Amino acid sequence: MVNRLNMDKALDKAEILIEALPYIRKFNRKVIVVKYGGSAMENEELKKKVMEDVVLLKLVGFKPIVVHGGGKEISRWCGRVGIESRFEGGLRVTDEETLEVAEMVLGKVNQELVTMIGSLGVLPAGVSGKDGGLLTAHRKMPEGRDIGFVGEIENVNTKILWDLLRADYLPVVYTIGSDEKGQAYNINADDAAYAIARAMGAEKLAFLTDADGVYEDGYDPDTLISELYVSTAKELIEAGKISGGMLPKIKNCISAIENGVKRVHILNGEIPHCLLLEIFTHRGVGTAILGDKEEKFYHD
Repeated sequence: MVNRLNMDKALDKAEILIEALPYIRKFNRKVIVVKYGGSAMENEELKKKVMEDVVLLKLVGFKPIVVHGGGKEISRWCGRVGIESRFEGGLRVTDEETLEVAEMVLGKVNQELVTMIGSLGVLPAGVSGKDGGLLTAHRKMPEGRDIGFVGEIENVNTKILWDLLRADYLPVVYTIGSDEKGQAYNINADDAAYAIARAMGAEKLAFLTDADGVYEDGYDPDTLISELYVSTAKELIEAGKISGGMLPKIKNCISAIENGVKRVHILNGEIPHCLLLEIFTHRGVGTAILGDKEEKFYHD
């Protein structure tokens, strides 16, 4: 005789799979760019869960591209070698020594992610923004200030990424780019993810952060907005309800939507399997930003 409790658990799992079915069908063979960063990079258990999510997305028919940073790890290594970490406007001031550390650390992080993804049964390809001119950049001068070898992306060589996707690889990109003369630049990972999603015509761009998403009422978690139209996002900015570190993220999200990306998701990477919960359930666990003409998936 079948145990009733076990049967109920099995039926719950079946319901979850059925809920995911329309999203699997809708996004099959579509590009999704995942910007991986924040505290989820610091915890090995969370790191594995994020990579499991990305691998599952690939196995059910998505075309995921992972773009990662490593700011906290870079700061730790700078401290080890006696380099002071300085920031201006949220960007790391990058002299030659800091650039050398950043490239070393990001390459190390990249290989760790590639190894983990490979152990989960798909083919990963670790790629630097310098490889094949994937990310061509020039020196970024915020408000005319020189902050060193920090890059502003000029061009994304999408052929490299499309070739990898067609060959059934899962690209894992770390954000050291270069100019036409070969000078390397440290590029903000959020900016790189946005530029890649825009250039690839991605269906989705997901930012894994340390925040749950966008709140309608300041920082009250009970007012998390599941789906947010671009026009409403602009109104929240005008009203001062989006500020601090979330403000540049939301501006990047709005720009991505206005340049062809269908949906942008802001997720708390500390929630286990946040990507699957956001993409394959009706309400999700973060904030999805969409164009004003797009249909909402979740209705209050």
